[in-house]
Amino acid sequence: MFWKRSTNSKHKSEKKETLVKVLFSNIFSLLKIFAVCLILIFIITNYVVRHIQVNGGSMYPTLHDKEFGLSNAFAAKFQDIERGDIVVAYENTQLYTYVVKRVIGLPNETISCKDDVVYVNGKPLDEPYLDNDYADRFRDVGEVFTEDFDEIKLGEDEYFLMGDNRSISQDSRELGPFDRNQIRGVGIFVLFPFTEIRSAK
Repeated sequence: MFWKRSTNSKHKSEKKETLVKVLFSNIFSLLKIFAVCLILIFIITNYVVRHIQVNGGSMYPTLHDKEFGLSNAFAAKFQDIERGDIVVAYENTQLYTYVVKRVIGLPNETISCKDDVVYVNGKPLDEPYLDNDYADRFRDVGEVFTEDFDEIKLGEDEYFLMGDNRSISQDSRELGPFDRNQIRGVGIFVLFPFTEIRSAK
């Protein structure tokens, strides 16, 4: 009888040890999957695509409030940024959030505005991306679409960003130039609402 009891106790102990090992093995496997997922999310959102939701009307009518889309994070890291590009940038001095704006000035350029005309290096800037019909609504009632601002000299790694809806946009005119490393995405492909799916220009 004693031998049988010892054998039963041994079997129970082995079963408990096996159960604990299986439990820890499963937990460890889940943690590995979780860690891999976090790493993949980090890589995708920082080096492939970045999701963004438009907040406010600073890019209207190009982009509308609450539209959701994806931006090219790879281009922001490894490709040239050009004038006229729509970009996602992190504002780290006042707003501490991501903003969607358009590139107006490039490194080492001077930017200014007088009489509703933006100047780059002293020359008027052609802005075909603006909705002139929308801008003319302001001008037709005697308002200025783009307020005057004095000449700003950009550094070798700085970009001047402005919203397409110049009358309400909080951008480089108030926030100052953005460094290249603050630009986290280039271009916006709108995914939602589904009726508005498009590549914003």
